[in-house]
Amino acid sequence: MGKINRSVWFALLSALFALTVPGQVLSQVNFYQGKTITLIRGSTPGGVGERRARAVIPYLNKHIPGNPTVVMEFMPGAGGRKAANYLYHRARPDGLTLANIGIGHVISAVLGETGVDYDVDKFIYLGTPNTGTHYIFITMSKLGLNSLEKLRAHSGLRVVAHAVGHEIYFTGRAFAYMLGLKEAKFVTGFGDPEMLVALAQGEVDGRSQVSESIEKTPGWLDGGVINFHAIMETPGVARHPRFAQLPALESFAKSPREQKLLVMHRAFRSVGTPYLFPQGTPKDRVDTVAEALRTTFRDPAFLSDFKKQTGAEATPITADEQTKALREIPRDKEVIELFKKLAGADPLPPR
Repeated sequence: MGKINRSVWFALLSALFALTVPGQVLSQVNFYQGKTITLIRGSTPGGVGERRARAVIPYLNKHIPGNPTVVMEFMPGAGGRKAANYLYHRARPDGLTLANIGIGHVISAVLGETGVDYDVDKFIYLGTPNTGTHYIFITMSKLGLNSLEKLRAHSGLRVVAHAVGHEIYFTGRAFAYMLGLKEAKFVTGFGDPEMLVALAQGEVDGRSQVSESIEKTPGWLDGGVINFHAIMETPGVARHPRFAQLPALESFAKSPREQKLLVMHRAFRSVGTPYLFPQGTPKDRVDTVAEALRTTFRDPAFLSDFKKQTGAEATPITADEQTKALREIPRDKEVIELFKKLAGADPLPPR
């Protein structure tokens, strides 16, 4: 046979590829190839939230046809509301701006908080690898508060958090309220690395912390640096044996309203930390990224990497499951009123 011109070979191979690859996949290869996706993180650098996102990024690159570059941009502020407002009003709905915002932006919207300039139901939810974690209330052991009795007798405990409305802020306030702490003070404006320094230097006394971050922080789990007081559990999520004997926050509830408050919080947690697109993003690009996330969450290599980076097992849900969980969040007015008081900046309400 004579030699075949190189351009003819290329044309034949291209035709064969087009016949064997579905049209939508080919279209998305062409769209995403050579592109960069910006992933908006609605929090400060550091902490378990960033580690969860960084575990996902290389698998998005792997599983999105065309293998686009994914870069992270941090946009902290107002418990996720700043990032959500940006996504709703300013981000181009072209499939190249993706967000990973903590549950705070959902909580703020449901509670009708100020600064919510978005419709939480109009975002396009894509799923998440984490829907459950345990929150532990901790204090520095140098304070000597090694029992609930001593903790409750202490006045003016300084509880640190990121920002008013942030999940760590709310859970810290919920612990203080239901444990009956005396005149607790809430100190905000810190990122996770700064909190570690402030706790170590005695600028603040304690905080609410997710259990996997405790396990990842040197000296915290078994080094005697921290006292553990109570746990806010997510049902069905395994917990470290070190926390097995901690009292559940539910055991301190004094009324049906307080019990419903914790049920509402668990409902928020079931939504997880969503990956989302702005409304108006083309359906084929939404489907492509949602499928890439579904594939990621089933990938054994990802599940292994996620545990290595975060200290916890992945607890993923799909886009459809996440949207359903959002719609099923309770909207009881009496409970919302109490939730708002705990999530806000005013002093804790009386019990």
